[in-house]
Amino acid sequence: MANTSEIRNGLCIDYKNDVYQITYFLHVKPGKGPAFVRTKMKSLTNGKVIDNTFPSSHKIDIVRVERRQMQYLYKDDMGFNFMDNETYEQVSIDPKLIENSGLMKEGMNIDILYHAEKNTPLTASLPQYITLEVTYTEPGMKGNTATNAQKPATVETGAEVKVPLFINEGDFVKIDTATGSYVERVKK
Repeated sequence: MANTSEIRNGLCIDYKNDVYQITYFLHVKPGKGPAFVRTKMKSLTNGKVIDNTFPSSHKIDIVRVERRQMQYLYKDDMGFNFMDNETYEQVSIDPKLIENSGLMKEGMNIDILYHAEKNTPLTASLPQYITLEVTYTEPGMKGNTATNAQKPATVETGAEVKVPLFINEGDFVKIDTATGSYVERVKK
């Protein structure tokens, strides 16, 4: 058991029989009344985000987690299959644990957060930016960079992203995995 003074971003706690990760916190010391901690927490089992306020002396259960680097192998009817880079053990992970899973490319390294005591996967996160090849899009026009107009493009993983009008088939684009949006064209 710990108290609220140990709350920080990224901390995982057991709250109402679920595992939550702190995404935002603020220690508040009002002029009148006791201090408290305002938090924004994301459930690692269903992805739901809640706001919660803890009194300053409130006890919290910290969940010990491990971050493991795993390589994405393939997808089948059981889910996404990964290989541990250290033990070469293969595990299958439920698709709902991975945000923007359509951007994953075979052979890509992914960080997977494991519950240390139960040895179960909680969530998986892709690298912040990835580079993918555009496999299909309408032909681009030279000089179409003045406006912010965008068109749909299919990348090599099968995902569809919005790209500027000057992007053509065969171009490589950098994508922000948190939002699934285009960042820049990459020269290869």
